[in-house]
Amino acid sequence: MERELVAEKAAALGRAGERLEEALAEVARVAAALDTTGDPAARERLYAAYEGAWRRAAGARLALVIQREAVGLRHHHLVEQQFPEPPRRRPP
Repeated sequence: MERELVAEKAAALGRAGERLEEALAEVARVAAALDTTGDPAARERLYAAYEGAWRRAAGARLALVIQREAVGLRHHHLVEQQFPEPPRRRPP
């Protein structure tokens, strides 16, 4: 029973990490589109999309930290190293 519990904790941490990786990839994808477009209307839409993606990534990061806390991991510097927070970007 103990082994199954440990395995489920590890799987839950892995899923939380995968969700954060996916969210960060979306932020990067929108940032790349934002950096390459010159169309003002498209830039406005992309800034809104970036903010939404950034918020989802922040939520996924928080979920991972909470999951880590729940399994007894109290130091989160590895999360910051492996999954650096993307910068906030707002329209000029």
